[in-house]
Amino acid sequence: MEGQATERVSLKQRAIEELKEFWITALYLMVFLGAFTFYRRMVLAEFGVVYLHYGVAIIEALVIAKVVLIGRALGLERPLDRSGPLILSVILKAAVFAFLAILFGVLEKIVEGLLHKKDWSDMMRELLAVSTHEILARMIMLFVSFVPFFAFWEIGRVVGRSKLIEIFFSRRRPPLPQA
Repeated sequence: MEGQATERVSLKQRAIEELKEFWITALYLMVFLGAFTFYRRMVLAEFGVVYLHYGVAIIEALVIAKVVLIGRALGLERPLDRSGPLILSVILKAAVFAFLAILFGVLEKIVEGLLHKKDWSDMMRELLAVSTHEILARMIMLFVSFVPFFAFWEIGRVVGRSKLIEIFFSRRRPPLPQA
C-alpha cells in the first residue's frame, strides 16, 4: 500500500513538474511569437495590410510547447547532452526542436485533412502551396527563439534549476570591495 502511495505522489509530482515546464515554455513562446506577430503587423501596416492574428500566435505557442514536451518525453534531447561546450548542445537542441515543430505542423495539416475527409492529392496540394521561403522563415524563427530558451534550460541543468531561479529572481548583493 505504501509503495502505491509513493508512486502516486511521484506521478503527481511529475505531472506538476511537466505542467510547470509546459506553461514556462508556452509563456516564453507566447511572448516571442506575439512579438513576431506584432512586428509582422507593423511591416504589413506600411503597405496598408491589416494583420491582427494574435490569437494564432497564442495557439501556436501552446502547440509548440506541447511539441517540446513530447520531444523531451521521447528522449530526443538525451543524445544532444554532451560533455562538450554548452553552446553546441544549445544549438543542436534548438535545431532539432525547430525541425520537430515543423514536422508536427505538417502532421497537423495531414490530420486536419483526414478529419475533413479530403483526399491525399488535395492535402498534398495544400502542403506544397506553402512556399519554401515561408517554411525557411518559420524554421529560422523557431530556431532563433529556441536558442535562448535552450540556453537557459541547459544552464539550469548544469548549475541546478533552483540556483538558476535564485540567480535571476533573488535580490543581488552588492559586490565586495576589492583590495
